[in-house]
Amino acid sequence: MRTAAPDCPAQRQGRPSAWAQISPAARRIILARMARSIGQGALVAAFALYLHALHWSAPQIGAVLSGALFLGAALTLWIGPLSDRVGRRQFLLGYELVLVGCAAAAFASPSPWVLVPAALLGSFGRGANGAAGPFGPLEQSWLAHGTPPALRAQIFSLNSTLGMLGMALGAALGATPHWLGQIMPTDWAYRVLFLLPLLGSAVGFGLLLQADDAPTVPRAAHPIQAGGAVKAPLHDDAAQMQRRRENRLLWRLGLVNALNGLGIGMVAPLMAYWYLVRYGHGPASIGPAMAASFVCAAFGTQIASRLAQRWGAVRAVVGMRTAGLIMLLLTPLSPVFWIAAAFYALRATANQGTMGVRQALTVSLTGAERRGLAATVNNVSIQIPRAIGPLIAGLLLHHGWLIAPFLAAAAFQAGYLVLYQRFFRDVEPARSAA
Repeated sequence: MRTAAPDCPAQRQGRPSAWAQISPAARRIILARMARSIGQGALVAAFALYLHALHWSAPQIGAVLSGALFLGAALTLWIGPLSDRVGRRQFLLGYELVLVGCAAAAFASPSPWVLVPAALLGSFGRGANGAAGPFGPLEQSWLAHGTPPALRAQIFSLNSTLGMLGMALGAALGATPHWLGQIMPTDWAYRVLFLLPLLGSAVGFGLLLQADDAPTVPRAAHPIQAGGAVKAPLHDDAAQMQRRRENRLLWRLGLVNALNGLGIGMVAPLMAYWYLVRYGHGPASIGPAMAASFVCAAFGTQIASRLAQRWGAVRAVVGMRTAGLIMLLLTPLSPVFWIAAAFYALRATANQGTMGVRQALTVSLTGAERRGLAATVNNVSIQIPRAIGPLIAGLLLHHGWLIAPFLAAAAFQAGYLVLYQRFFRDVEPARSAA
C-alpha cells in the first residue's frame, strides 16, 4: 500500500490516496502511535533481559508482566465506555504524560520499589505495537471516527504497519546494552533504553495535543455516520433488534478473544527471555531477531489488507493465522537460535499481520455511539486472559519445561480460529459500518 505525506497526498489512478481521505486527527493518531512504538519495541526486546540481569527469577519476571496486563485491562474496562460520552483526547494525553513519568522513574533507579510500579503503569515489555496500552480502545474508536468505513481495513492495517516498523526499530536498538555494557555498568546499559519510551511519548503528546477530538455521542442521541450525517431515527422495535444483534456479536467477540489472549500470553511476553534460556543468546542476537519479527509483521499487515479486500476479512484472518499456528509449533522444535527466530518471524507475519483487519472488523460491529464499548470488549477480552499467560509460562520455564508454553498456546489458537470463522464469517467491516 502506498502512502503519502500529510501535506502532499499522492494520487493513484486519479483518486486521492487513503491517507488523504482520513481526517487530520486520524493522521496524528497514526504518527503518535509510530513514535510510541519505538520505545515499546526496545523494551519488548530488552526489559525481561534487564530484569534477568538484576537477578530476577522467571516467575518474578512473569508476575510483573502479568500484573501490568491485569492493571491495563482494569483501566480499559472502566475508561473505554466512558470515552464514548466524555471524549478520547484527554485520556490519551494523560496516558502519554504517565508514560513519560514511568520511563523517567525507571531510568533513574533500578530499585524494585521504583521499577515495579513504573512497569505496571507503563506496561513495560508488553509489546502493543505502538498502541496506547489500556487506552488502546480509545485510540481505535477515535481513529475509526476519522476514517471512512470503506477504508477502515486499509487504514487500520496501515496503522499497524507503521507501529510494527517502529517496534522493529526499537527492537534493533534493544541490542545496544551489549555494546554499552563494555563501557558502563550493565544496569546503566539497559537503563539508557528507557529514554526511548520517554521521548516517544513526549512526541506523541505534542501530536495529540493539536488533534481535534471525535464528538461524543450521548446514549439517547442518534448514531453519527463517518461523514457527519445523522441517521434517520429507527423504530423502537428495530432499534432493539439492532442492539440485540450487536450484543450477540460482542459476546462472541469476547469468547474468541479469550482463547486468543490465552495463546498470546503463554509465549509472546516472555519470548526474549525464552531465547536467553533456550539458546543462551543475549541482547546482541535477540534484539535483531525481534526486530526481524516486527518487520515481517509489518509486511504481513499489507498482505492481510490485500487479502481482506479480495477475499473478505474473516477469510484473510483465518487463512493467515492458520499458517502462523504451524510456525508457532515449529519454533520450539528448532535446534539452533536463528532457525527458531526465523520461524517466529514467519509466525509474526501471519499472526500480527492480521491485527489491522481484526480491529477494523471490531469497530464495525456496533454503531458509532457504542464504538468505544466494542473496542473495550475487544481489548479487555484479550488482555485479561493474556495476563494469566506470563505467570504460568514463567513457572513452566523455571522448571525447565521449554516446549510446554508453545503447545498450550497452539491449542488455544486452534480453538480461536475455529470459532472466529464460525462466528464472523458473515461480517465485513465496510458493510457493517456503512
